[in-house]
Amino acid sequence: MAKKKQEDAPAGSPAWMATFSDLMNLLLCFFVLLFSMSTVDAKKFEEVAASFSQTFSVFTAGALSIGDGMLVSNGVSQLNQLDEYINSTGKTTDEEESDPENILQAVEAQKLQESAELAEKVSEAINEAGMDDLIEMSYTSQYVQLTLNGALLFESASADLSEDAKPVLDHVGVILERYSESIIEIEGHTDSVPLNNSKEFLSNNELSDARALSVFYYLIGVTNLDPAYVKHSGRGEYCPIADNATPEGRALNRRVEIKIYNSLSGY
Repeated sequence: MAKKKQEDAPAGSPAWMATFSDLMNLLLCFFVLLFSMSTVDAKKFEEVAASFSQTFSVFTAGALSIGDGMLVSNGVSQLNQLDEYINSTGKTTDEEESDPENILQAVEAQKLQESAELAEKVSEAINEAGMDDLIEMSYTSQYVQLTLNGALLFESASADLSEDAKPVLDHVGVILERYSESIIEIEGHTDSVPLNNSKEFLSNNELSDARALSVFYYLIGVTNLDPAYVKHSGRGEYCPIADNATPEGRALNRRVEIKIYNSLSGY
């Protein structure tokens, strides 16, 4: 009886060998991972953790589930330990430094410091020009202010600059040109006496606005100031600095204020 022809063996490796190869690859990766963790650079790990905290932060104050795994390993029921976890990651800031009121006070102090430095330079320029008795200077956290008496600049109920005012404004223009990149605001102010006999202006609002505009036009004409950075407005009688019940108080209220805003003012 003739022998049956032996069936050909299946081509390729046995099926168990593929599974065994996958297992060996997984074991190799596992031991490489263990080795890399045993020699981790602490500084580099902190940098990586910080990078993740900026990108994938899910808890308040920048805390996240990177660290000793306390929250993850203990489960969601351990969220009452959130404060302890955040402290362990070192992501919290000092309560006093993070307090909104303290932050605002620090910003305000910085703005005031910049105005003080600007005021010192402006004061020196005024003294060098010999106009310290004609120009009063003050400052806030927003700006440095130059105050010129209205009697020096204008005749009563008029918005035309006097001849005595022009040399003073020439010196003021030189000072302002040093800060031409800052916002400059010109404000006109009056006393509370109504303009009953004025044919040109119907109210103190119109008079104060016209006076601010006169100073604006003059300064733009004698300086290189960019009009886009110079504002002008009339405030009328609504911002007095003295008592309108006395002649001396009304004289002080008739004034023009020029404000130079600092770089932190937001203008």
